[in-house]
Amino acid sequence: MNRNEMRLEGYRRLIDISHDLASTLDLDILLNRIVSAASDLTEAEAASILLYDEAARQLYFQAATNLDQPTMRGLAVPLDGSIAGWIVVNRKPACIPDVKADSRHFASIEKQVHITTKSLLGVPLITKDKVVGVLEVINKQHADFTDDDVELLQVLGSQAAVAIENARLFHQSDLIAEFVHELRTPLASIGTATYLLLRPEMSQEQRQSMIHNIHSETLRLNTLASSFLDLARLESGRVQYKLSCFNLAALLAECMEIMQSKADECHITMELEIPPDFPEVKADRDKIKQVVLNLLSNGIKYNCQNGRVNMLVGLEGKEWKLSVYDTGTGIPIKALPHLFQKFYRVQASEGKVAGTGLGLSICKQIVSGHGGTIEVESKYRHGATFTIHIPLN
Repeated sequence: MNRNEMRLEGYRRLIDISHDLASTLDLDILLNRIVSAASDLTEAEAASILLYDEAARQLYFQAATNLDQPTMRGLAVPLDGSIAGWIVVNRKPACIPDVKADSRHFASIEKQVHITTKSLLGVPLITKDKVVGVLEVINKQHADFTDDDVELLQVLGSQAAVAIENARLFHQSDLIAEFVHELRTPLASIGTATYLLLRPEMSQEQRQSMIHNIHSETLRLNTLASSFLDLARLESGRVQYKLSCFNLAALLAECMEIMQSKADECHITMELEIPPDFPEVKADRDKIKQVVLNLLSNGIKYNCQNGRVNMLVGLEGKEWKLSVYDTGTGIPIKALPHLFQKFYRVQASEGKVAGTGLGLSICKQIVSGHGGTIEVESKYRHGATFTIHIPLN
């Protein structure tokens, strides 16, 4: 196949790819399709997308091929001292046959992703005069990147930028709509309480009750806002997982100690079963702690008086698993498929147990970010078991 035939074949594939990109508004799926197409079009060993945060003046890895995705996602790259940063600032492509000889190469990336970069081609993702990120391919197979590769990647980059921005706007509007909807109930409660406080016929006892109600709803709003921001950061991919090796038994004992006073209030007994020689796990300790605390909190909140919450740890192949079992009211079968959706709360518990409906969504994002899974089993009125599976390394 001569050069002209190869170029025509490249553009034919671009047309097919453009239809594919326009068919989804799911950002994760979209980004993975873009990097896969970029790698395929340019015959590169790997491809990646870094999205640009203008406020922080930093780039963040969001999707990549042939790389350790959980480690990569959210990895920050500065504008100064990186090739990707140069591409953003200058809004121009960069084609570098030997990155080791280029002073702009951000070498610390290679240590974290365990891949050697020899050659690199990157283009800016620009839409409506706004830079949304950088699309990079590395290590062209059997040759060097050509002008045709630059041209093809620029066309793909233009299509990708529009698709990414559309998906982001759709996602943001959807999130905001959900958040505003959730704000209405506590705001209405506060509005009613403040109106009643202005009425002269209110007794002192009634006023105290209204003030207590305002305080409770204000705390609820604060918790809702904090949880929403946590989830938004996790879904945007701008949270970098700080992996370390740690003793899981020590972490679980720490979580139990934190939740002990809450368990005592409800007369709940907590128990932990973990093999004495259980190996260290490699994960983001703070994020795993957040997941465990959420599962323990739910196990206590939705339990019965004098109930139990058991944590059981084990190994399955190259994964470790943690099961959190409670002796509570359980979850209706029809609610099980919706438990990890944002703002979802089991209808039978609404108004009885305080919560934001975001905790399990946050847990799922954190576990997925570690390359793991979370699942639930329950029989109504016979308790529930949440189990997380995470790779040992």
